Amino acid sequence: MMASLRHLRFYSAFSALTLALAVAHAQPKVSTPSGPIDFEEYDPVSTLKTPEHKLTRAKYPFIDVHNHQYEMDAADLRTLVAQMDSLNMGIMVNLSGRGFTSNVAESTNFLDKTLANVQKAYPKRLAIFTNINFANLGEPSWTEKAVKLLEDDIKKGAKGLKIYKSLGFNVKDTQGKRVQVDDPRLDPIWAKCGQLGVPVLIHTADPKPFWDPMDRFNERWLELKTHPGRKRSDDNPISWQQLLVEQHNVFRKHPKTTFINAHMGWYPNDLVKLDSLMQVFPNMMVEIGAVIAELGRQPRASRKFFEKHQDRILFGKDSWVPSEYATYFRVLETDDEYFPYHKKYHAFWRMYGMALPDEVLKKVYYKNALRIIPGLDKSQFPQ
Repeated sequence: MMASLRHLRFYSAFSALTLALAVAHAQPKVSTPSGPIDFEEYDPVSTLKTPEHKLTRAKYPFIDVHNHQYEMDAADLRTLVAQMDSLNMGIMVNLSGRGFTSNVAESTNFLDKTLANVQKAYPKRLAIFTNINFANLGEPSWTEKAVKLLEDDIKKGAKGLKIYKSLGFNVKDTQGKRVQVDDPRLDPIWAKCGQLGVPVLIHTADPKPFWDPMDRFNERWLELKTHPGRKRSDDNPISWQQLLVEQHNVFRKHPKTTFINAHMGWYPNDLVKLDSLMQVFPNMMVEIGAVIAELGRQPRASRKFFEKHQDRILFGKDSWVPSEYATYFRVLETDDEYFPYHKKYHAFWRMYGMALPDEVLKKVYYKNALRIIPGLDKSQFPQ
């Protein structure tokens, strides 16, 4: 009797073990990381279910006032315009009219070829801004030559002037000194743009976190890790605050010149401050290139700002990556919630739509640009 009982218990235990092994073998194997997940690797799929409106075309034809095309002097522009058509982009403003060379004759030749190529192929779809060559600043008559060259470029067909962030960062004069954004030797250039009625799109500084300590409190930490050359300090070459003070001095000294402050003047994350600047500088416009992530995380405040300053905000993108325009369209046009941005190192947070009213949207997309940039074709845009 005892032997039978022991046999039964052994058989039951063996059966249970066999069943457990079989069940375990039948379960799908789940891969678990061997160690902690880095922040760069963490990319969870949201379980949130909300209405989605993934846009690939703008609701209205739009003007991108902040773009860079570096081979427009000789490129077949049909491919570019086809991409523009797919986005519903009516006009692209290429801000790199003179290319990158520091040789004035070479850059003039580049601009001439670019303007000729555009005029031959798509004069109604592409607009060119010229640039200032700061080499040899400090030589006698440098300012007069620069003003004359600017005037010639506008007569040839350039629609405005683009100033790169190198002014204030690494532009030096013939004495080796940093050229401030508000250097008085540049005043005749800003004044001439006002006289000619052409805008100045000016990029000064970079996001403030680039100057902040690169620690766990810096929300641009990932960008600085992946792009270490963007890290700055107060003596590399100057503080963020000082750069913007210099830029604002230019706006203040030249009230008759229209300035388009690139990247919303690096205050898209402080719209109260930007609102105060809009009131102080009525000649300052702003464009939204590369800062849609800031607007998309504060949709209610952003919409109020856009409604208040609807006559002074322009559409811009900066880098030419056609697929990334979808984020801009979705933030501006829809009321979608909690959707991803297209570059994690720019923004690890999610976006929300502003659902701008149509009249505001039209102004941002094209009406404001048509008003301040001379010579753009208006026929392809709604009233």
